[in-house]
Amino acid sequence: MDRPNAPQVPSADRESAAGARRLRELLGPGVRLDAGTRALYSSDASNYRVVPAAVVRAESAAHAVDTVGHCHRLGLSVVARGAGTSVAGNAIGPGVVLDLTALDGITGIDPRRRTATVGAGTVQADLQRAAASYGLLLGPDPSTADRCTIGGMIGNNACGAHAVAWGNTRDNVVSARLLLADGRQVTVDQRGTSDQELNTRLREVTDAHLAVLRTEYGRFPRQASGYALDALLPERGFDVMRSLVGSEGTLAMVLDATVRLVPRPAARALAVLGFPDMPTAADATPALVALGPLAVEGMDRRLVEVVVRRRGAAAVPALPAGAGWLLVETGGADPAEAEHAARAVLAASGAVDGQVVTDPGRIAALWRIRTDGVGLAGRTPGGADAWPGWEDAAVPPERLGSYLRDLDGLLAQHHYDGLLYGHFGDGCVHGRFDFGLRTDGGAARMRAFLEDAADLVAAHGGSMSGEHGDGRARSELLARMYSPAALGAAAAVKAVWDPRGLLNPGVLVDPAPLDADLRIRPALPVVSGTAFAYPHDSGDLTRAVHRCVGVGKCRADLTASGGAMCPSYRATGQEQHSTRGRARLLQEMLRGDLVDGGWADPAVHEALDLCLSCKACSSDCPAGVDMATYKAEVLHQRYRRRLRPVTHYSLGWLPRTAGPAARFAGVSNAVLGNRWIGALVKRLGGIDGRRGLPRFARRTFRASFRASSRARQARPAGRRVLLWVDSFTQSFSPEVGTAAVRVLEQAGYTVELTKRQVCCGLTWISTGQLDGARRQLRRTYTALEAAVADGIPIVGLEPSCTSVLRKDGVELLPDDPRARAVAELTVTLAELLTRTPGWRPPDLSRVRTVAQPHCHQRAVMGWQADEKLLRTAGADITAVGGCCGLAGNFGVERGHYDVSVAVARTALLPAIEAAERTGPVLADGFSCRTQVDDLVGTGAVHLAQLLASALDEAGDRAAADGTEGPDGAGGTEGPDDTGGTGATP
Repeated sequence: MDRPNAPQVPSADRESAAGARRLRELLGPGVRLDAGTRALYSSDASNYRVVPAAVVRAESAAHAVDTVGHCHRLGLSVVARGAGTSVAGNAIGPGVVLDLTALDGITGIDPRRRTATVGAGTVQADLQRAAASYGLLLGPDPSTADRCTIGGMIGNNACGAHAVAWGNTRDNVVSARLLLADGRQVTVDQRGTSDQELNTRLREVTDAHLAVLRTEYGRFPRQASGYALDALLPERGFDVMRSLVGSEGTLAMVLDATVRLVPRPAARALAVLGFPDMPTAADATPALVALGPLAVEGMDRRLVEVVVRRRGAAAVPALPAGAGWLLVETGGADPAEAEHAARAVLAASGAVDGQVVTDPGRIAALWRIRTDGVGLAGRTPGGADAWPGWEDAAVPPERLGSYLRDLDGLLAQHHYDGLLYGHFGDGCVHGRFDFGLRTDGGAARMRAFLEDAADLVAAHGGSMSGEHGDGRARSELLARMYSPAALGAAAAVKAVWDPRGLLNPGVLVDPAPLDADLRIRPALPVVSGTAFAYPHDSGDLTRAVHRCVGVGKCRADLTASGGAMCPSYRATGQEQHSTRGRARLLQEMLRGDLVDGGWADPAVHEALDLCLSCKACSSDCPAGVDMATYKAEVLHQRYRRRLRPVTHYSLGWLPRTAGPAARFAGVSNAVLGNRWIGALVKRLGGIDGRRGLPRFARRTFRASFRASSRARQARPAGRRVLLWVDSFTQSFSPEVGTAAVRVLEQAGYTVELTKRQVCCGLTWISTGQLDGARRQLRRTYTALEAAVADGIPIVGLEPSCTSVLRKDGVELLPDDPRARAVAELTVTLAELLTRTPGWRPPDLSRVRTVAQPHCHQRAVMGWQADEKLLRTAGADITAVGGCCGLAGNFGVERGHYDVSVAVARTALLPAIEAAERTGPVLADGFSCRTQVDDLVGTGAVHLAQLLASALDEAGDRAAADGTEGPDGAGGTEGPDDTGGTGATP
């Protein structure tokens, strides 16, 4: 792999490295000095990269106290880190990064006082779930609420969409236990700290700067830049707690805090208002805020267009006419009151068009566009990379329209493009712009723009940060917003709390240059000529892995909403097993100056080892990271023309070995079923001893299909369809194929097969044998040429194989026109049936069960057609989020069993245990059915089997009643066709 002449690691200098080694001697192996861990924590969600000397994941508050105390004595700087979702570079630093996410307990909720006491590492969404049982919630709700921590919210003064109603974090923290730079603990509340010397010194600073604190700080609610020094004024009660919120870990670190809760609205509605453009929408905002809504959010037309391109038109509900929208949420004691308030907003808005939305599903879909804005805005509408840096400015709401018009002019002047959205009710605007950081001079041009933008927002009486903090992105620009006297007051407060400047150096006081330590730079290598085409990343693997901008949605529990990313992180809780962690290591591997082992780097392979290749990130990640593809690429490059791990042969070549073994199924099953031989096969094949070996079917699907061909030919010819016979259906689950034929023929189709058994190459792809996968795919495309020429639909039954035909094949063979043609013709069974004119599903009203949608199907094809079919048929189906945990070869390989089971326990197994089922679990994936059989012992069926069974029951009832039932497939099974080749009838 070609590498640039990279500079030395910028911040792990000899002194800090020596101090870090001494810290490890004092505290033990919990002090991580390895390159892989330091790489994981060298970036957050910002443009910056600062390699720490060490990383410590605090196991308890006492552990954090010990760590900081030793760092103080060793002269090591410390940066407190929660979920690492800072977009301004607030959570990275050169000394020790102290991960506080393990301090995640909810000590108690007091419903009478409406407070909750929580550890700094508590995820905001976890607190919301706990408070909901009391009818309460925490008002501030940033878009990262499902993974951000309370400590991080306090550090950045997080706000979110509902700050217009319930205030920002600064308005909602009652007290906290703090860890100071010297390792001491103090408590703090509105009256001061438990350390009287601290109180005295803070009062002295306040008294010396009364005039500037009264005139330059606290001018409007979203003034988040700098410290909240106005809170220390006598007339504001010398509120030390309030002054600390938003100090970005530069004054002290939060160990735990008591926060204020508010009543949860009983009902909500949404007024969606269309305007000609975003500035016009902003002009209308102040009058709407006066009506007392819960939220007033702005959203640009181009952001919606990005969602449509990424997720399809179905992901966006119908919107009113316009090019800019306001989403105005209202609340009420009941749905009627909430809807009435929303209609009042609509009537007063002056919008060119509008609608009131009360359906919870549509409301959730609209909010998802808004909450995923950070990731979705990572590419401009033209496809250029877009970056933060000026993503968080705020102005008084009455100035917002004017500011947006001036900002549009400034962007045009600097030739930048990007997407805008934000908390219009508070005057806060988010956006990402194509700064061109990988081009020569890109950083200098970004600096020029940021300086002009800082002057612009200051001219409008605004703040460079509205909720994200200034961090490394904007701290240098504070001098364009504050006078020297105001900055002097901030420096004096910093000296009181942290006299040696050891907490989060380079941020706010004595700031680092805004263009120093940039993660994206011209010297990054262009890695092209790879096995996959990366069509959306100009064929450049480096650009592809930098799709991860660090927003960390992979750390969130998405199972409740039907998501599956990232199953191994859900099982282990380790950053290296998140999609973001793996992407960071790949970025560093391609950079090559820290993680320097190239394709064979142990840290990279350790992180990728527990990647299930589930593809969920490709749809759940708002930035479109596809870790399954990146993993396959790395394995391909690492082992190309080299000896591979044994499972790459035993499992990666399974379709090749399954064919001959299936011809003699009886003998094969007897041999593999022998206790000693089976154990030997597992040991030699790298298979976990706790896994059972799959049994070959007595008769392959093609044999059964051929045996019944005479009866099938007697049927009237229908519309032609080609059934794609994957290796799993052919050798292990022929009953799925037989059921599919039954259903398709009842729907009026004539079913055909390819003339010979071919393979899509799935198992070659998942094990990184991409040259072999391409050979398999070329044979597949040759076999499908006749069907493609006639435009016949190709129906896939195994979701992972269907996704190869729909997506992976195009990216592995981009120059083969057959790949695109096959992708366009390939459909799932449910997709075909729901598009079939006049077809109605059999009655499934007596079916009540759990469904495990296959991860590849959710990510590539979607499960919407299946859901529609089942709902139309009357089935009561609970679709489970998350992954089954087996994921093809992953859960079978030795060393993965425990994680595989842990993944299953995150969603699938609890759902099965809790369900009152009247039918078997529904799972189209062979792996999913195998996992259910192994861990639950109850059968799981494919959609085709569920439908075929219902057809047979309907036929039996019709026969008993003497009425005409649905058409049957007809035919009987003949003798086993040991050739297993099948034929097109």
